[in-house]
Formats: sequence, C-alpha cells, structure tokens
Amino acid sequence: MARPRGTPSSPPSTVWGSTHDRVPLAPPRRLLEFTLDGALVRVPEGATILDACRAAGTDVPTLCHGDTLTPKNACRVCVVEVEGARTLAPACSRRAEPGMVVRSDTERTRHSRKIVLELLASSVDLSTTPRAAEWIKEYGAEPDRFGPEARRLGEEPRIDNDLYVRDYDKCILCYKCVDACGEQWQNSFAISVTGRGFDARIAVEHDGPLTESACVYCGNCIEVCPTGALSFKREFDMRADGTWDEGAQTETTTVCAYCGVGCNLTLHVQDNEIVKVTSPHDNPVTHGNLCIKGRFGFQHVQNRV
Repeated sequence: MARPRGTPSSPPSTVWGSTHDRVPLAPPRRLLEFTLDGALVRVPEGATILDACRAAGTDVPTLCHGDTLTPKNACRVCVVEVEGARTLAPACSRRAEPGMVVRSDTERTRHSRKIVLELLASSVDLSTTPRAAEWIKEYGAEPDRFGPEARRLGEEPRIDNDLYVRDYDKCILCYKCVDACGEQWQNSFAISVTGRGFDARIAVEHDGPLTESACVYCGNCIEVCPTGALSFKREFDMRADGTWDEGAQTETTTVCAYCGVGCNLTLHVQDNEIVKVTSPHDNPVTHGNLCIKGRFGFQHVQNRV
C-alpha cells in the first residue's frame, strides 16, 4: 500500500545533532583586524586584547582576571601599550578595536609589571599563587627592596569550619570572590570588602566566623581565588604536612550524581584519594560553579569501612 503524501518515511530523529535537540549557538560575530606586536591579527568583535594575545600564543601575566567573571582591573599586571593612549591599558578588559596597534612586551609594560609584582610580593604571601615565582624572575622583580616596613597582615589562617580555610595573608584584593558570591553567580552576598585604603580587606558580615555568615558553602569563591587565600581544608592540611603534590595528582571529569542538573565535576586525586573537586569553566551547565554537595560531598566515595 502506498504511503500517503507527506508521511515521513521514518520517525523524527532524536539523536544528538538533530533539529529538535540542537543547542542554540550565539549569533556569528564579525572579525576585526589590528596589529599585535607587529603582526596583523584577527579576533571576533567584542574580544579583549587578552583574548587576542592568548589566541596568538603571547604570554601575558594575569592575576585578577577570571574567565567566568566581569574584569575588575584590580591587579594591573596584564597591562599592555596601545599606540596613541596616554596610559597603559589592562588587556583583560580593553576591547580590541579595528586598526589599533598594541605592544605587549615593551620596556614600559615590563617595568610596570615588575613594580606591580614587587608591591604585591612585598605585602602578600604569593607562595601558592600559580606562576608568581616565574613572573617575579622573568621581570626581575625585587620585593625585598621595599624593606621591612612593607609588612603583611601577619594574621593566622582562619579555620572555623571543616570545608575551607581563609588565609588573608595571601589575599591580593582582586574581588573575584566578592563577585562570585554576589550578583555575578551565587547571589549569597556573604563576602564583601571592609575598610578603606591600607585597611581594606575581604570579610564576611562583621568580619566574624564563616559559620555565622550568609555563606552557603558552595565553594565558588575558592574556584576563582588566584592565590590560595581561599582553599580546601584538605588541601590546607596537606600543604601544612608537606604531602600536597599537584604533580602526582590526576584529574577526572565526571557528572555529579546528587541531582539531575548535570553539573560536571573534575576530581583531583592523589594517592587514590579525592583531595578536592573543581568544575570545568567551559561547561554550559555550571560555568565552573557548584553547590555544597558537588564541591564538598565526595567523602562517601572513599569511605572504606
């Protein structure tokens, strides 16, 4: 018997990639051209100079930049020279413009980065900041030249819960934790800046214990902290014992089993034990963010009773 006209020969496809379940993509962006370190580069409209530098393989140091947060321009270590501009521009937030001429490695930019690194390292503990020692050496920074008067807070790490530690001696006031806890992601507003000038610091309400604040222990502030001022309690304890070894750790990305949202977890494993959990920043579900269960609720996996 002939099939009536218009009747499909097979049921609609339900496999990934069909017109029914395809993830909508952002509208295409036009490319613009500008000169970076003497070479002509092309980047999509809206891209920053830092985006262009990374695409071109140019290493520009960053501390306060977060790929899931709006740039705050706090650390100023990523500055570049833009032809015709009076001041150096932060590469993390300055948008690329057609025809602009940018130099990322001039005597002026190197001197500025050197001073920034010296000021930070003279007053903040950068021992757990990735690549900080490398940059200090690369730019010839000498933090000790400011003398003993450039003192740190000298405050003991705050250990008032079993999940994570606050070590403000390592804080560079990049405000990334404030943004992650606030309107950009979690909307808990447990973290803010208190004080002014040299007395400015990150704190929770009334600068009290974390357990008496609005914190929901999502740990998203730890995810974005660039210096280790906020860290997992397990990581803090292992560093204190001298057993923390990132070179011996493996990373496995999986799906959180606590609910049906589908958050991706990256398990950091050392000596067959999960030592911390992060989340891929390019994941469309989480963008690096998790809840308390996803980030801290992994003990049952290795409970060997």
